[in-house]
Amino acid sequence: MTRPPRARRSQLSVPGSSEKMLAKGAASKADHVFCDLEDAVAPSAKVSARKKIIQALNNLDWSGKTRCVRINDVSTEWCHGDIIELVEGAGQNIDTIMLTKPYSAADVIFLDRMLTQLEKKLRLDRPIGIEVLIEEVQALQNVEEIATCSPRLECLIFGMGDYSGSQGIDTKSFGSADGYPGDIFHYARWRITMAARSAGIDAVDGPFADFRDEEGYRREAIRSRCLGMVGKWAIHPAQIEPALDVFSPSREEVERARRQEAAYREAEAQ
Repeated sequence: MTRPPRARRSQLSVPGSSEKMLAKGAASKADHVFCDLEDAVAPSAKVSARKKIIQALNNLDWSGKTRCVRINDVSTEWCHGDIIELVEGAGQNIDTIMLTKPYSAADVIFLDRMLTQLEKKLRLDRPIGIEVLIEEVQALQNVEEIATCSPRLECLIFGMGDYSGSQGIDTKSFGSADGYPGDIFHYARWRITMAARSAGIDAVDGPFADFRDEEGYRREAIRSRCLGMVGKWAIHPAQIEPALDVFSPSREEVERARRQEAAYREAEAQ
């Protein structure tokens, strides 16, 4: 299985229960849109949201975007229904499925096997990729194993919100004078990125809650870019442009790289 290259500078979260927001996501400038069946959808609306996502994937114009669906985790009553209904209803129009809260490689392999069976049954002409949220301490402990467990795996994402709860991190002390003196997420970002790069897949940073704080969002995006991550979530359309800006090379950087490559090719020829 060949992993297709995909831009992931800005991953926009869109609640799967809102037809209006799904349409806005398709029309946005984000590289990647994930239609959410997990945290953004109330338990009572999860099953009905599947049909709304299927309709959106099959009928809206998603040109230039990675079309992703974030499903509920394997411990829930909805996970396997999410996979079956979505792939049977819109398999040709799903690029990746995002798995939440895996604890080990076994959880990812479960999704991989389900997708393999469905692709054979439906005779889909291309495989559906997998993206994984690292948001539990057990997942971080097993991140190297997770990163290499499936040829479908394309991306590891740091879900710092749930991760904070899993580790018992005191989020109230962020930025305060008497709080932790450094970047409290540095180690997790570093380890996730190293595991992803070693496996030849992408690493993406998760959400920044205050969508009105562009300066704070940019600061966190720059930190993750410096460590080798290729993009960051946008929980609101206002965060798309800052992500595209931070994770895109400048014109000068591109031109310099092209000059360096041309000089190298010329030296090789000589």
